[in-house]
Amino acid sequence: MRHGDDRGVVALSIPAKAEYIVLCRLALAGLARVRALEAETVADLKLALTEACSNSIRHAYAQGRTGVVEVRYELNGEKLQVEVTDDGAGFDVSTLAPDGEPDEGGLGIAIIRALTDELAIESDGQGSRLRFTKYLG
Repeated sequence: MRHGDDRGVVALSIPAKAEYIVLCRLALAGLARVRALEAETVADLKLALTEACSNSIRHAYAQGRTGVVEVRYELNGEKLQVEVTDDGAGFDVSTLAPDGEPDEGGLGIAIIRALTDELAIESDGQGSRLRFTKYLG
């Protein structure tokens, strides 16, 4: 955190392997302590983050492809914004069903949407970006 600024930004780059998601959860827990967030809120955010990272690992780097997942946390005033990006296969955002899931989908996006206040998903065929916001006020 910069002196005189209420924004805290943390960025991680992990290999696209499930065993590294725990590092992302630990960084989130550390930021949660800065704001003394309630345990239930932290648990919800950890689940949303796990789903977002898992989606990148499972879909962007399927069939043995390797890559990285970038996670950026921004604690700014009364909100926490988390952005998960990859440079994997990407997908056509217009194929998302009304509940926000890809047509072949599981429940990951729906879970994230239920646990957070805002959700944005972008993909350009050369990667994906999922950003969720939780208001802390």
